This record gives sequence, C-alpha cells and structure tokens, in this order.
Amino acid sequence: MRLSDVLSKPITTDFVQIEGFLNNRKLKTGVSKKLTVGKVALNFYCNNCSDQRTFYSSDELFCIGVNQKTVSIDCVLECPRCGASVQTWFLVECREEDDIHSLYPYVRIAKRGERFSEFVSLNTENYGDFTEALEKAKRAARESFGAGSIVYLRKVFERIITQTAEATNPPIETKKSNGKPMPFRQILDSVKTQCNVIPDEFSEDGYRLFGELSDVVHGDYDEEEALMKFDAFFRLVTGVLEKIKTNRELMDAIGSLGWHSGGGKVE
Repeated sequence: MRLSDVLSKPITTDFVQIEGFLNNRKLKTGVSKKLTVGKVALNFYCNNCSDQRTFYSSDELFCIGVNQKTVSIDCVLECPRCGASVQTWFLVECREEDDIHSLYPYVRIAKRGERFSEFVSLNTENYGDFTEALEKAKRAARESFGAGSIVYLRKVFERIITQTAEATNPPIETKKSNGKPMPFRQILDSVKTQCNVIPDEFSEDGYRLFGELSDVVHGDYDEEEALMKFDAFFRLVTGVLEKIKTNRELMDAIGSLGWHSGGGKVE
C-alpha cells in the first residue's frame, strides 16, 4: 500500500503499513519535499457538473516535515471533467515505535481539512440534505472539536424525528397549543410507536441517545470524551436515517424527508 491509498480512504484510528515515502531520510521541521506516491482520489459534489465526482490530485504531492512522527501533506484535487478544485491538507502520523521516514512505517491520518471553492461542495448523495450536516460533524471530529461535532449529530437526530412525526398519517403533534415545541421525548415515543424508525438494536435507547447527545452539547462531557463517543453516536444517528430510507411507505409520505426539497436541511 502506498501513501496515496491511505489518503484516499476514510479516516480511521487504525495504523496501516505503507511503502516508505521519504527514502529512509529524516525530513526536518518546516522543510518541504515533493512526493511521487500516486494520486489522491476523494469524492465530492461538483456544482458545475451537478453530480458527484471523484476528484484527483496530480502525480506530485507536497510534504512538509513536522517531527519524526508526523508530516503535513498538501495537494489540490480536481474534477476530471471540468477542473473544479478542492484544496486538501492532511496531517499524517506514524506509530510511537516507528519513525515517519522509515522504509515501511505504519501510518494513519490524524487530521484532514478541505477548502472548497464555489464550484464544489460535500457529497450530497447518501442522505440527501442531511449529508452536509453529517459531513460537517465528521470534519469537526477530525479537527478535535468534540462538542461541535456532536451538535451537528443532535440537530440531525432531532430534526429527523420531528419531521417523521409531522409526516405520519395522521400527523403526530410536535407543538403545544401555544405554538411551543412539545417535549422531544414525547415526540420520540410517539414516533417509535407509530413508525418504527428506530433500529431494532437500540430501539429501547432512542431517548438515551438524544440525552447523551444533549449532555455533550450542554458541557457534561469533556472534549476528549465527546470524541471517544463520536463514532458510536454517528453510527446510531445514521442508523435511524438508514431505517427510514428502507421504509417505502414513510418515504412516500414524507417526500423523502425533504431529500428532494429543502425541508430536511440542517444548518
């Protein structure tokens, strides 16, 4: 496996072994070097093409030394059809027992950042209008903003349950007579009874999920604990979305939860 293979995959906590890219020579802090390690390929939505595309880097990447365990990688990824571009940055680290310049180091992506132009946006296919909020949550987690990442997940979970309630036949009340929102737990319990959109494996813990998401937002978790639980929270929230996507009757009733309109977008 080459460095470009790691950079082209989703971020993971696991270290993977790759072919060395620094020729067993140390790269001093702040010193840059061109690398020929294959093209980086990542999926984005091209606004010019109105479609999801795989964006590619050039054959050369730019590497800057940070320390013996870490390097920074910079590249520009382009749409192969129209040339729209995304500036992308990676912080790559190796295991404690390795050096980053080793012949066959074990590495992982510590952080990844993107700077989008007006012609490119995040992938909008998997969960429609909710994809952007989910991607922002992942990006916040990659930047070590634990509470910030959880805020997005909580908004998605709350919005999807409320919108599902409003789409049932007959609709489940989500507001009191004075126009104020009903307690979320009451809405969630009604949705669970009528729509069965909570995945079976955690159907008893739907409100606990929302409660724990809220605990993070309200400061009851520290940043490190929020980051540790992020992956589990993310799987649970997307599990709700997957459950709804497979419910044809509910999809028809709710208009795909706004996935074909602006109704479900989470800001």
